[in-house]
Amino acid sequence: MTDLVEILAEQFDRLEKQWFELLDSLPDDRLFSVPVGGVVATGQMTPATLVIRSAARIEQAFGGVTVRLWDDPFEWTLPEQLATRDRVTGYLNEVGALRRKGLAMFRSDEELFQAVPAPEQLKPVAEVLFSALVDAAGLQGRAVMSAEPADALR
Repeated sequence: MTDLVEILAEQFDRLEKQWFELLDSLPDDRLFSVPVGGVVATGQMTPATLVIRSAARIEQAFGGVTVRLWDDPFEWTLPEQLATRDRVTGYLNEVGALRRKGLAMFRSDEELFQAVPAPEQLKPVAEVLFSALVDAAGLQGRAVMSAEPADALR
C-alpha cells in the first residue's frame, strides 16, 4: 500500500473500531431506544440505527467502487432486519470485509485518482471514499451523541 491508501485504511479502521466500541458500551435496552426526549418523526434515531446508517454509507461507496452497485443498502438494513445486537454486529463485520477487500484493490495512490461513475457523474475514487468516510463519521458522531444520557448533555 502507499501513503493515501494507508491513510484511508487507517481512517476506515478507526471508524469501524468506534462502531464496535459504541455497541459494546451500550446495554441492550439503550441500543435500540430513542434518546430521552427524542421522537423518531423529528429525525431522532437510535444509536444502533445511526451506526447501521454509518456502515451502510461505507457499504454503498465500496459497492459502487468495486462492482458498480450504487444502491443504498436501506432495504437490508431496516430495523426489522437488524433488530438484535448479533445481527448488527454481523452486518458491521460484512461491511468491514467489503471495505478491506475494496481497499486491497488499490496498489498505488494513483489508482485512487481514476474516475468511476459515482453514480450520476464521474468522480475520482478518492473523492468517493473520502466523502463516504466523512458522511459515515458524521453519522457515527450522531450515534455517540444519541447514546449519551440526557442529563450528561447538560
